[in-house]
Amino acid sequence: MLIGDVARRSGVSARMLRHYDSLGLVRPTGRSGAGYREYSSEDVRRIFHIESLRSLGLSLREVGRALDDPGFTPSELVDDLIRQTRERIAAETELLTRLRRIDAVGPAGWEDVLQIVALLQALGSKSAGKRQRAALSSVDEAPMPVEALVEAALSETDPNVAGALRWALARSGDDGLALLAEGLGSPVAEVRKRAVQSIVEIPNGEATALLQDALANPDIVVRRYAALALGARGVADAVPTLIDMVVEGTNDVDAADALSALASRPALADQTATRLVDRLAHGSVESSARRRLAQALADIPGITASRALADLSHDEDRAVALTATYILGIRNAR
Repeated sequence: MLIGDVARRSGVSARMLRHYDSLGLVRPTGRSGAGYREYSSEDVRRIFHIESLRSLGLSLREVGRALDDPGFTPSELVDDLIRQTRERIAAETELLTRLRRIDAVGPAGWEDVLQIVALLQALGSKSAGKRQRAALSSVDEAPMPVEALVEAALSETDPNVAGALRWALARSGDDGLALLAEGLGSPVAEVRKRAVQSIVEIPNGEATALLQDALANPDIVVRRYAALALGARGVADAVPTLIDMVVEGTNDVDAADALSALASRPALADQTATRLVDRLAHGSVESSARRRLAQALADIPGITASRALADLSHDEDRAVALTATYILGIRNAR
């Protein structure tokens, strides 16, 4: 079979076949009557073997070794090819992500593209200062892709940079909420914590609804952050979690402040007081928890809270009784 026929049947160009010949990979074994080189069926089979190995990413030199060296074993080479392929895929994926983020912003010209690229590079810098400046400048200098802001916020460990990223996300509106909601379901506890902290900074109704859903999150840290934020927003659903925080002594002062903020609304005052009193009625509440509950009742208006404090002023634990008596004295003097 002449070179032209081989090229048509194999899909390998005549020029490449001549290159294989020059390298000694495939040399035609026969000659036609006119003196032209002819490829045997074995030669053609070797061509297909070469193309199969090239499709795996082997160089022509490696292909030659694989076919001609009896001691050549594929395992080490295949492992190396797997590593190289993974690195290539990671690099291509990173490039695709960067291009998609630039496209999402809708740059008007190349100047905008260069600014966005510079911000993205700064956001991935090892310098905390550069990352912080990128987050702060993303609002005024050039629009930062919200996906990049969310990704950075969920992975940032420096508290100052994290605060700047949350601020930038809050300024971007609710565009990042869907991605932050995914962060609440992350298997990594720190990512879940950063996600809820970022949502807390966003003041709109969609963020509030997301925080209400977070009250049922399996992660107690997420539930606590959500409850504190919802208390400040006047959402009564947060009351049970806030009371749990008071009883457990976890951010109990902040939780008591949130309960007080809720109770400042006339429609929620009695409901908040009743829930606190119900918790006091549990026989398993320790004296330290009763004292914290008494302190939480201090700024809860209404007769329900006053009666509960009066009862606590006779508590068997002297510290609880003194705390309740002191609070009652302040309430009566108002």
